[in-house]
Amino acid sequence: MKKYLSLILMVSLIVFMLSGISLAVTHITFGTGSPGGVYYPLGGAMADLWTKLLKAEGIEATAESTAASVENCRLVGSGEIQIGMAMGGVAFNAWEGKLSPFEGNPQPILGLFSMYPAPQHLLVLDPNIKSVRDLKGKRVSVDAPGSGCETLSKLIIEAAGMTYDDMKVSYYSQPEAAQALKDRNVDAVFWNFAFPASAVQEVTAVRDVYFISIDADIIKELTTKFPYYKEGKIPANTYKGQDYDVTTVQVGNDVVINKDVDENIAYLLVKTLFENAVEIHNVHPVAKQLIPENGVKTGIPLHPGAEKYFKELGLL
Repeated sequence: MKKYLSLILMVSLIVFMLSGISLAVTHITFGTGSPGGVYYPLGGAMADLWTKLLKAEGIEATAESTAASVENCRLVGSGEIQIGMAMGGVAFNAWEGKLSPFEGNPQPILGLFSMYPAPQHLLVLDPNIKSVRDLKGKRVSVDAPGSGCETLSKLIIEAAGMTYDDMKVSYYSQPEAAQALKDRNVDAVFWNFAFPASAVQEVTAVRDVYFISIDADIIKELTTKFPYYKEGKIPANTYKGQDYDVTTVQVGNDVVINKDVDENIAYLLVKTLFENAVEIHNVHPVAKQLIPENGVKTGIPLHPGAEKYFKELGLL
């Protein structure tokens, strides 16, 4: 009888322990962006990859559509979500507590990894618009309010010696801006994403548009004042009808993480992504830039878990 009781107790203990393990699931919410850009599909693919490959570790990831960079830094900083995509400049200002809306309120975020650089796109319908300065008096979409693209759009306009008051500004999301261009409800649209972008391809399929280079003096001012901005290029023939190189400002795109996320979880997220990134290469051409050599180049300090992975590869 004692033997059977001991066996029953042992089995009960094992069942209890296993049930505890099954309940100990870590849910990771991943802030991405709006449909039409790169963040949304790429973030969804990353979340699916993590959930599939880290199930045994008790980690589940869910992608969430957001207004992108600024909102993601705020949500990650507040702990409402654990990780989020953000343009490098926005992440830097959020981490350091500089510029609106983070001025004087640094966010408790760190870098998890960098994804890819993204150039600022400026598309117009009127061939007589050849410069940022020609946007005066025009109907201009600067992207969703508070987004990283809107932040950069405003800086570009100010570096041109203008303000939003000099034009009719709309705060359209990426798909809304595409529709507005197709319907001729705007004269110009600022977008920021890696190329080729589906929102641009959607417009060029039905409308003749012109891609405007950012003025050299504006690029020089921004890259001098803000080290996370670089001169970039959209190569000729990236899009239909664009048979010329477009010079512009580009910025890195990072994944930020709340600083209090467990070190091992951060390590597993980074390691699993870069060791299996080939599985999501078909999501978007930019996914092929998900390599450790790019990943280590975040605009803000890395989380200890991410540091551990990159040190193992000899990149730090």
